[in-house]
Amino acid sequence: MTALQQPARADGPSRPPVRVPFPVVDEVARHCLQEEEPETVHIEVHLPGPLDGGRLRTAFAEALRRHPRILMREAPGRWYRRRYEWELTAEPDVEVVGFPAPGRDALRDARTRALTQAPPLSLSPPIRLEVVEGAGAGSGRVEGSEASDAVGVRLRGADDAPQPRTARGTVLFLTINHTALDGPACLRVLATAAELYGGKDNAPAAPPVRTTSEAPPPPEDTPSNWSRPARVASGSPEPSPGNGMLVTELPLPHRPKGSPYTVNDQLMVTTALTIAHWNREHGARPRPLRITMPVDDRPRDASMPIGNGTRLVEVPFAPEELAAHDPAGMPALLHRTATRTRALKALPRPQLGHGASLLTAPWAPVAVRAALTRGLRRAAAPWTSTTLLSNIGRIPYPLDFGEEAGRAHAVWFSAPARMPRGLTVTTASTAGRLHLALRWSRALLSHGDGAHLRDLFEHYLHSTEVTP
Repeated sequence: MTALQQPARADGPSRPPVRVPFPVVDEVARHCLQEEEPETVHIEVHLPGPLDGGRLRTAFAEALRRHPRILMREAPGRWYRRRYEWELTAEPDVEVVGFPAPGRDALRDARTRALTQAPPLSLSPPIRLEVVEGAGAGSGRVEGSEASDAVGVRLRGADDAPQPRTARGTVLFLTINHTALDGPACLRVLATAAELYGGKDNAPAAPPVRTTSEAPPPPEDTPSNWSRPARVASGSPEPSPGNGMLVTELPLPHRPKGSPYTVNDQLMVTTALTIAHWNREHGARPRPLRITMPVDDRPRDASMPIGNGTRLVEVPFAPEELAAHDPAGMPALLHRTATRTRALKALPRPQLGHGASLLTAPWAPVAVRAALTRGLRRAAAPWTSTTLLSNIGRIPYPLDFGEEAGRAHAVWFSAPARMPRGLTVTTASTAGRLHLALRWSRALLSHGDGAHLRDLFEHYLHSTEVTP
């Protein structure tokens, strides 16, 4: 959202709450809601020690007040209204912080809720924070339980000396209704809560220094974005609706100093090679791949606008670039990808493109425009990008909750994975480790398919560690 951080509010009970029209991203998401596949973003923060429940509730409530744009709910309205509107509230409508009963399956169950139960838009704020206690046991290499076909976890790389984790550890699950908010905005609110709770400085670290040379134009051999892209080949679909998810911890890929590409480019190439390999295994005809990449230009300090603030670009790959993985050709593929992503990031573009702005103009009641938007979405499904790679990058905040709870040693995000894409890849790095979440539609893949894709991703990520 682009509304001001400090909106005007009603001063007394007799004055109605201030209303703000839905921005383009929020309205398109609202038009396309589906109960069977909730549009949730999940953030999972692992802390080494315990938290005090009362102090956390107080700190999080104050963090919401310091970022008042998060305190909103969908305003009621008649079918013939021309716009959806957010209603800004002075206080939360519900208790946001919950403490599910600890137990063997508490972590798995919290992940499942993050995928299946979206916070309602009708109550302020449209987020939920669950605190799973005693969920940090073990250290080194851990193979996660697959008792549920919805979620699983694997922590890799015991030889990299991971931080010790005790049985008193805590996991914070922040579940976000993506119609209203995105992950980076809510992570900013959580960082404020950490600072209020622990009294530690949680100011964002300085972003990595990049060269400021002008972005080059895309290479002439860049595949056209007008061609129909490949779909992720169907694996073993499951009869139950919704999303499945698997989270994994991996070493950060090595990148030689002075490389012309970034870790984000390595992750982009890894994702493309993983899907190309998967599709070959499943007999899919080679087609160009297009990978949607969110770009976030917002500041990370307390002035960060809260809402859905990323814009989307699509990075193309030609079939011949991915047909047969040649280690000798990896430097060239990484360099071409870096050139494409730099050029795409530099292009000015509305968040969802120019067409979305026309769809959300108030020329007809929202019910009429919602039906049109859903119809166009179905018609455009064959041209939807192959998958989405959302690389949060290095977590900019310490997320330090004080001496007892400690600093976050793992942070996972996951993005919705509705069809026709059916698969999203979300990455973040914390404490020198890469935290990968694969999320898929059960109409396309099963947990076993997700595990195989994870293994392919790990293999191809390692293959990008080359010397230029």
